[in-house]
Amino acid sequence: MSFFLSFRDETIESKIRESQVLQWILQQCGNRRHVLNISKREDRDQVEMLLEKIEAIIEQNMGRHCSVDEYHGNALRERLKDFVQKASKRFDEVQKQRRNLRLLIEGGKGPPSHLRILMIGESFAGKSSTGNTILGKNAFGVNERVGRLTTRSEIRHNLVEKQVLRVVDSPGWLDIHTLQDTSEIDKLEIENSVNLCFPGPHAVLLLIPPIINFDSSYLRSVQEHMGLFREEIWRHTLVLFTVGDWLGVKTMEQYIESDEGLQWLVNKCGNRYHVLNNKDHSDKMQVKELIEKIEEMWAGNETPHYEVDLHQASQIDAKIKAGDKKAKQLMRINDTQSRILKEIYETERDPLTDIRIVLVGQKCSGKSNAGNLILFKEEFNRTSVRTWLEKNYEDQRTYAACVKHEGDFHGVNVSVVETPGWFADPAPPDWIKEEVLRSVSMCSPGPHVFLLVVPVSRAFTQKDLIALVEVLKPLTERVWRHCMVLFTWGNWLNGLPVERYIASEGKELQELLEKCGNRFHILKSFYFDPIQVKELFEKIISMVKQNKGCFTTEVKRRTFQFLPWQAKQRMLTEEEWNRREQDLIHKMTKALAKEPEEQTEPSMEMAESKDGRAIPDMSGDDALESGSFSEINHLKSYNIVADWLSHTLRQSETSSGIGSMSSSVSYMDKSNEDLQ
Repeated sequence: MSFFLSFRDETIESKIRESQVLQWILQQCGNRRHVLNISKREDRDQVEMLLEKIEAIIEQNMGRHCSVDEYHGNALRERLKDFVQKASKRFDEVQKQRRNLRLLIEGGKGPPSHLRILMIGESFAGKSSTGNTILGKNAFGVNERVGRLTTRSEIRHNLVEKQVLRVVDSPGWLDIHTLQDTSEIDKLEIENSVNLCFPGPHAVLLLIPPIINFDSSYLRSVQEHMGLFREEIWRHTLVLFTVGDWLGVKTMEQYIESDEGLQWLVNKCGNRYHVLNNKDHSDKMQVKELIEKIEEMWAGNETPHYEVDLHQASQIDAKIKAGDKKAKQLMRINDTQSRILKEIYETERDPLTDIRIVLVGQKCSGKSNAGNLILFKEEFNRTSVRTWLEKNYEDQRTYAACVKHEGDFHGVNVSVVETPGWFADPAPPDWIKEEVLRSVSMCSPGPHVFLLVVPVSRAFTQKDLIALVEVLKPLTERVWRHCMVLFTWGNWLNGLPVERYIASEGKELQELLEKCGNRFHILKSFYFDPIQVKELFEKIISMVKQNKGCFTTEVKRRTFQFLPWQAKQRMLTEEEWNRREQDLIHKMTKALAKEPEEQTEPSMEMAESKDGRAIPDMSGDDALESGSFSEINHLKSYNIVADWLSHTLRQSETSSGIGSMSSSVSYMDKSNEDLQ
């Protein structure tokens, strides 16, 4: 029987839908399961229900129990015996090593009056909580509901055990990521963390949570990210196991001996390790013992600390400043271009009565989450992020079809088609291209926008760019006018502007954005937040105005009657006409973006739509506060977007005129000159 602890019923159902592993386990158990809330021990009814289910299983099996093979049982006991002996041997070796190092300290090699400590590890290893435990105060921000809060290295200090401790918290990486998968902005910040400990850290704490599956992929991730530093860093590194309460009755040595990868890591650090329970702040001895181990490591090293490379530190600092400067420039350019386009198309009515969206992207990019957020309901099945690690290449060749779901916002229909995802390596198979092509027919007469989903939690590489270009190739170059980059996992940036990510990732991502007309949007979270949806719809509507409609595989032809004094009448394709208009707009925006911005006072007025109707400001009580919406807030959020969307789109039914720059004499003259 499957056993779930401390989950609400709706949470369990959601987790089961997301996990194929859980579905398989339940299937093997005949769908027998029980939920036990261990935080409510006074609730004996849940225990009685469990016992009743167990009795039902016994009755169903006619009293028979699961038999145990005696041979295998004896073999297991021998293995456990060997396992305990190795754990005991490691413990003895550690104690002997510590005694020898203590003799050095007592012999006159006194530790420094202050210690510089750097914490390194994956994002959810508990670095910030560990820093607070070590310093004995809330020095680093911690919010378990939000996820990681550290996006830039931070240093804090306090007087602990009569010593000044300076502790640096660094951004982490996803445990499923290789160094190549980690974004440039994260790699740069991890490298920079050591520079905050100038002239260098006395101790590097490599945090490992015992609750993770320490497999070969996890070990490889740790090895590669530690490779950002010089090899000598290992001489100053101590493995710090967090979530010490998770071990139960098992000793740390037994846990280490249970895995060859852990043995390699601990041995690489000179058999130095410590266990910390961040939930038990009353236990001062665990911090005192950690400081003693750091002092002993210091006494045993020839060099007092890992020395900062001044030249490299200068280069890293220059890169960070250049990235910040470029991000500000990108923000200014985008603001300028948005303002220009808004002025150009302000007089046009919105020719939309519905919105048709196609989601394109790799596996685990967040397509399904984005689709659910846009529709304000759980329609698309989400895939566990571990799928990225557990790459099943047989599954890569398994056929998967596009999935379409619809939502209604007070009469305005929003349809979303999710195309199948692919792994970054190898290249996407041909059947995915066919499905992307099929998505167009599922959005008859055609989609208004292709949202190219890019997660900011990982790097965007040349392979990623090539893959997106390849899967869109059957739709011809015209498709790019209808594309927008949708950045997902925005909470990974924790307040940093997405332009900072764009500036750091380099030419591949910038090339993709250029193909998409520099159109992008970021989903800062996957919670049902009306602000994100409203802003996305605004950008889609603006793009549709610019494109004069939706994407179709047919090339339309229009006849344009030139003014009387112009001698020729030409037959142009819609594609050619729009291309010329877009070229002119692109030149205008590019030129104006270089102009210095005038400093203006921020407006305090409520934003209005073109009909004078106030666009709702949803930053108050209806905004997301606690990490998830209650039903009433979810409904309010839906209604806010629905009301705004229905007014914005449906009023256009009274107007069929499409005005643009193309109606001006000057623009017609320019077009005629191009035709000569």
